[in-house]
Amino acid sequence: MQLVSRKSRLRGAVSIPASKSHTIRAVAIASLASGRSFIRNPLSSADTMSAVTTYRALGAAIDASDPNLWTVTGGGGQVQAPPEPVDVGNSGTTLNIAIGTASLVGKGQAVTFTGDKQTQSRPVGPLLSSLNDLGAKCVSINNNGKAPVKVTGQIVGGKTSIACSTSQYLSSLLLCTPLAGKDTEIDVTLLNEPGYAQMTLDWLDSQGIEYDCGLGIANWGLAPRVKSGIRNPKSAIFVRGGQHYKPFDRPVPADFSSATFFLCAGALVGEKVTLLGLDFRDSQPDKAVVDYLKGMGADITIADRRLPLADSGREANPKSEIRNPRSSVVAVTVKAAGLRGIEIDMNKTPDALPAMSVTAAFAEGTTRLVNVPQARGKETDRIACMAQELRKLSVEVEELPDGLVVHGGQPKPAPVHGWGDHRIVMAMALAGLVLDGPLTVDTAEAMSVTFPDFVKLMQSLGADMKLQPD
Repeated sequence: MQLVSRKSRLRGAVSIPASKSHTIRAVAIASLASGRSFIRNPLSSADTMSAVTTYRALGAAIDASDPNLWTVTGGGGQVQAPPEPVDVGNSGTTLNIAIGTASLVGKGQAVTFTGDKQTQSRPVGPLLSSLNDLGAKCVSINNNGKAPVKVTGQIVGGKTSIACSTSQYLSSLLLCTPLAGKDTEIDVTLLNEPGYAQMTLDWLDSQGIEYDCGLGIANWGLAPRVKSGIRNPKSAIFVRGGQHYKPFDRPVPADFSSATFFLCAGALVGEKVTLLGLDFRDSQPDKAVVDYLKGMGADITIADRRLPLADSGREANPKSEIRNPRSSVVAVTVKAAGLRGIEIDMNKTPDALPAMSVTAAFAEGTTRLVNVPQARGKETDRIACMAQELRKLSVEVEELPDGLVVHGGQPKPAPVHGWGDHRIVMAMALAGLVLDGPLTVDTAEAMSVTFPDFVKLMQSLGADMKLQPD
């Protein structure tokens, strides 16, 4: 499928859909809890449905027939081994988190995971190694450190050291080790995109899970926490074993990663674009995109007033764990302004690289997007792919080992390749809103992975975008 994008001016308000990362964590924890949980306003996309399918295979009963309310009956930490391989599709987050969950399967039982071509290109070796340290037996079936993988239970706890080129490794360990029989100590030697690990810790906090973070963990952007006497005061996380998850009833926060595309679009062609539903108290790292764009000169204001949940596009629920009838979400308004190039350390926000590189192409001067080597290991090598596609628009781009140098100018319309990567497809479509001629992006069906309503919501603001068959 192709996405055709033409020059537009945007105006209006848009409610940002729910967070993919939070939705998948909610499914995982609810599936491991004892009893029935209610996930309100989840994101319904290919990735999150992969999580639903995966955790059903691992033994949870999940009713996702109502798009506004998913009901999950968990197994109380008991994980079943399905007879067939579990296919996680395109969801790398689901793969990594579910590998940890599968390590809780009964001793001697095994779970096999596979995925699509992109998922099978993403390394999982460090996670497998750490789970082996903790008592499981995990192997890459093709002996290449990637899926398909076979996980034989059961972790018992202990010590492990891990370099997290993706924070998903640490999140996986944090979610499964509280259910191990013994305590676990995780020495973190590298942690990219720490905000996503903090999201997982926030979920553990909401569950009352006991853990400590050594003082040195602040080097990776996580808050030190010492309550029960950590054994390693440097970079270790200590997790108490023998714990359990409890059922919950809570809404899913709006997705800052999805909001990135509207923030960038507003900065490029917005007369007045207002984003509703975002909560800046949330740990999602892509909220930093607001600061990135402000640094480039974008006209962005954040309303001081707090919006009721109904006004923000989120469903109010008096029975949920959130007792305050008013939410912390705010209105973020963006207007087009002259943008200038700056240097941005994007280590915490690799998912924002495609959209920020397109935005930089229309800024005056040079923008350096650096310290984000993990962007090469996403669904695609986003550094190489974005450099290649921007050059098709006559943009001067330098490819770094860990990022991009984009020289702003006057991009010209041309057909581009979306690489079957949802974030590349949506990012390149932003360029079409500015160019003097139409821009066509192929493999547009990939948007369904995280943002099936992207075109519909852009159109609601006045964007001249449409999908058409190849």
